[in-house]
Amino acid sequence: MRRPVASVAFFSAVVALWALALLTACGHPKPAQVNVPPPPPITASQPSPDQAQPTPQTSSKSRTRSQQAKGKEANTTASDPDLAEPSVPADTKPISVETGKASWYGPPYHNRRGSNGEVYNMHAMTAAHRTLPLGSIVRVTNVKTGHSALVRITDRGPFIEGRILDLSQAAAGKIDLIGPGVAEVRMEVLETPVAIGNGGKWAVQIGGFAGEDAASTLADRLQRRYRTAKVLHFSSPTGDWWVRVRVFQDDRERAQQLAAETQTPEGAVFLVRLD
Repeated sequence: MRRPVASVAFFSAVVALWALALLTACGHPKPAQVNVPPPPPITASQPSPDQAQPTPQTSSKSRTRSQQAKGKEANTTASDPDLAEPSVPADTKPISVETGKASWYGPPYHNRRGSNGEVYNMHAMTAAHRTLPLGSIVRVTNVKTGHSALVRITDRGPFIEGRILDLSQAAAGKIDLIGPGVAEVRMEVLETPVAIGNGGKWAVQIGGFAGEDAASTLADRLQRRYRTAKVLHFSSPTGDWWVRVRVFQDDRERAQQLAAETQTPEGAVFLVRLD
């Protein structure tokens, strides 16, 4: 018996759909396409993880400022000859040698007028001595450390018994005297503007006194005793008081005699050269 044409067509369509479904189930699905941008290039500001981070470097401006500061500090004395050590010929022989205690002084004497008439600068290579002519050059050596320095005598002192030399702060630093304050030194006199034993203007200095009354009383007594002498009392930058006696004609022998004859319960007596 013949089947209707519509039934045949329907049957053919069903078979075709079934075959298409079978083919689709047996095939591999295509992966989805995603547009992923490429990674950024490696630059100096974005180092790769396997690269070590560079050590930070000081900028050239910072290095320059640091070098300039060090250079300025190192060349302070070179740029200012007044702060440098005095010079003498290498073969200079000592005129005299003395060993004793040395100390140093800075503030409050800094920027005050010294015995030579110049303003004292604690950063200059200078020293104070009681009897050497002003302007003398000496080599001072720390006996313990062996360090030495050349200094110029520009001031009078030290007016403390048992000490022979008072160094500026700069000179004290060069021979390791800043910390201890006092040390045993060897002082070699290398050059003097005038002969040590000849001439000079001499006086006696007595002190220091804690108060002005004691200094004034002693000055009055000495003035009555030595009528031809010039006696004055004055205060120091540290607050104590001193008496100075200038004998007739500033004679050394008269000054030595006065120093030997003078006694006081307060302070000490020193022979001092004024020039």
